[in-house]
Amino acid sequence: QVQLVESGGGLVQPGGSLRLSCTASGNIFAIGTMGWYRQPPGKQRELVATITNGVSTNYVDSVKGRFTISRDNAKNTVYLQMNSLKPVDTAVYYCYAQIYLGDPTYREYWGQGTQVTVSS
Repeated sequence: QVQLVESGGGLVQPGGSLRLSCTASGNIFAIGTMGWYRQPPGKQRELVATITNGVSTNYVDSVKGRFTISRDNAKNTVYLQMNSLKPVDTAVYYCYAQIYLGDPTYREYWGQGTQVTVSS
């Protein structure tokens, strides 16, 4: 059974940094695109960043230059380094992964969410 387990959230002051991590486990044949989404209080979930298996990245405009997504394929782990955090970054952050179980189609998996709060 595939699981995505997130860690690294917490409370940080404006201008501070956090690094989120998400590790996939289970009977995994391969992992395609991985990414991070977030859901601010009272708002819809939005894409933050994605990274393909070939390390091509994509970011929402509001985090460009501040956030960096990376992955360690040997560990089945994706990271989100968040610098220069702002109160508007406050949200529940969700890990996302396209996981292949042995056939040419992937299934989409989500982490449980980790709270990031940016406040003085």
